[in-house]
Amino acid sequence: MTGEPAGATTGPGPGSGPGPGQGPGGVPLAIALSPILSARYRPQDVARIAAAAPGARLVTLSREGLADGPVDDVEVLLHGFLATDAFERLLARAPSLRWVHSAAAGVERLLTPAARARGLAITNARGVFSRPIAEYVLLMMLAVSRRLPQLLELQAERTWQPLEARELRDLTLGIVGFGSIGRAVAELAVPFGPRVIATRRHPSLRPDEPPLPAGVELRGPEAFGDLLAISDFVVLALPLTVETEDLVDDRALALMKRTAWLINVARGRLIVERALLRALQEGRLGGAVLDAFRDEPLPPTSPFYDLSNVILTPHTAWSSGRVLDRSVELFADNLRRFATGEALLNSVDAGAGY
Repeated sequence: MTGEPAGATTGPGPGSGPGPGQGPGGVPLAIALSPILSARYRPQDVARIAAAAPGARLVTLSREGLADGPVDDVEVLLHGFLATDAFERLLARAPSLRWVHSAAAGVERLLTPAARARGLAITNARGVFSRPIAEYVLLMMLAVSRRLPQLLELQAERTWQPLEARELRDLTLGIVGFGSIGRAVAELAVPFGPRVIATRRHPSLRPDEPPLPAGVELRGPEAFGDLLAISDFVVLALPLTVETEDLVDDRALALMKRTAWLINVARGRLIVERALLRALQEGRLGGAVLDAFRDEPLPPTSPFYDLSNVILTPHTAWSSGRVLDRSVELFADNLRRFATGEALLNSVDAGAGY
């Protein structure tokens, strides 16, 4: 199962089981399900969730927060595509809500003042999307290094012009954020031979973490500038927090090589987009692979569409036929843990924001 155990259990409650749920055997009385990933639950998804919490009533929510049943006894929310204002309204209407599971890895939309004041337990989908996102990053590194965008242009022009490429073993990969996604990127990249440097808030490995992939250098946030200066590819794989918003600004971009490429598979608000546009337009940066933006969907008037040194995708780096299965499996596993009072997987530190 993907995910790491939380440091504390949900604790015993007044229900009829060892867990805090008010339903039979400690399961929640009601579970609210907002749309996730494909925006529609398959029958097998609903069956798996119901089997993990026998007797719990399932309430379906729309993106706007409209429910197909009462929510006053909802104790658990599976949060996917739910507008922030709809989440706030649900909090006001669901006084029994005590645990929210995010179907995404990022939880910035859940850490609202009202949610913090309630002291809700929050878990996320850490690990569910790591493999497809890592494959996306490696795809883009290979495409850029092997000059695929230029070769496709030449093909469209019916021009026969060989181009010199680069081997990954001659390059340096910098990974900003070494959680499950950053680690997966490193694991896939290492066999190709690049130098791999990663930074994260706490560079020391936790006792429950596996060893670093061979040759990976893990450093603290103070090494961010050095990473930018020496990397040929800089991958953003860190959470969006107060500290990381606007991390890539004019100053950061000025540290990067003129031939370097920035790859963002995290959140759009990590980047000051006007600064990035200037750097790309003025040739101060080799290019950018962007899968996330401040405003999504990206409007057709965005100048990013017009830049030949940008590969732009509609926030689909995570996409895979397997992710929905993994997402529902993780939530079902946590439902069983909730009922028995065990530690929930992928617990979020609300103070840190991830």
